[in-house]
Amino acid sequence: MKQATDIDQSNSPSVQPGVLSTFLGLSAKALETKGGLFTAREITQQPQLWLKTWKLVQQQNTQLSAFIKEAFANNDLSIILTGAGTSAFIGDVLQGPFQKNTKKRTIAIATTDLVSHPAHYFHSHTTLLISFARSGDSPESVAALQLADALCQKVYHLIITCNPNGKLALTKNNAPGRSYVFLLPPEADDQSLAMTGSFTSMLLTGLLISRIEEINALEKQVNQIAAYANHILLRYREKLKKVADLKFDRAIFLGSGPLRSVANESNLKVQELSDGKVICKFDSFLGFRHGPKAVINASTLMVYLFSNNEYVHQYEQDLVTTITSEEKGLFSIGVSEKADPSLHPDLMIELSAGEDTVDEEFLAVCSVLPAQIIGFFKSLSLGLTPDNPSEKATITRVVKGVVIYPFPAQNNNISQP
Repeated sequence: MKQATDIDQSNSPSVQPGVLSTFLGLSAKALETKGGLFTAREITQQPQLWLKTWKLVQQQNTQLSAFIKEAFANNDLSIILTGAGTSAFIGDVLQGPFQKNTKKRTIAIATTDLVSHPAHYFHSHTTLLISFARSGDSPESVAALQLADALCQKVYHLIITCNPNGKLALTKNNAPGRSYVFLLPPEADDQSLAMTGSFTSMLLTGLLISRIEEINALEKQVNQIAAYANHILLRYREKLKKVADLKFDRAIFLGSGPLRSVANESNLKVQELSDGKVICKFDSFLGFRHGPKAVINASTLMVYLFSNNEYVHQYEQDLVTTITSEEKGLFSIGVSEKADPSLHPDLMIELSAGEDTVDEEFLAVCSVLPAQIIGFFKSLSLGLTPDNPSEKATITRVVKGVVIYPFPAQNNNISQP
């Protein structure tokens, strides 16, 4: 397996030390012509970005620990993980691990729900609102902060964002000392429409903060997932390109626990980058049996994101075996830390070449890469420009057209949990 520093420099004799001239097997010049330079570069640089992210969290360990300790000193504390779109999926992935690691009541609620129904979620107990945002300029992101300040008796804000000049990073809450802004490395601020490195680096930040007391020991796992990502980029890139060239118009992503929400982000990546020409769906392995399995047809791509938890994997094995014996779709991909010899997808992406292993929650960070790569190459095969695949500007990098309305004072009867 390549080390985390050896990122996709093959067949590039003109590469200068530390500078990449090819991304996903295409030259920078060719990618510029195709309108895919940002996306290809942002997918490729993720392993290095994760190492930089760990270093930043480690450097701010003292300040972050003090902030978390003060918030956790409130016995009535509840934690809300929030964001919009892909940033909301970060909270969905983290909800279970964050609650397990911190032993604090944790829920994930998108800002798009917080803004429309704040009284359902903001209450008189103490709240730690953890906001994830790439740009920090989404209207709902700022409005959620303001509503929390207005409606919660006591609120702490942890803002995890990629843009130091975004409205979210620059917004000051009503209680000085109760907010902390964590800025990701500059390259995490994706310039392409589809979020890639911003998603995975903010997700990693959340995982690290949930285990901030172990930050030094976690370096090994961060190095490992960076190596896994490099393994995908170097060994499976061309195979995933061939998959993207297949004539599928449906794609289904399945995962369990935190990987279920990674399946959600995976489904969005392919749908965004194909400009909706590929309709995607996600579910848990167990949940997929309850009706959604009916959507599989002969033009469906099936992608299984396997857990490395043996207990969980039993349920995954059962479903894949069932699907294989029925309508199994056009093509199937398995993404697994270790290949399961009892399962035979058309393409098995095995992340670990040895005895290496990481905690299931860290596996969530790198398991989205196959969908990012498929989405990129599917965009090209459809004649789209991956950096901005939305031909009619149906979707934009920062959402447009959202009006934030004042929350009526008479509705400020905050519900009790």
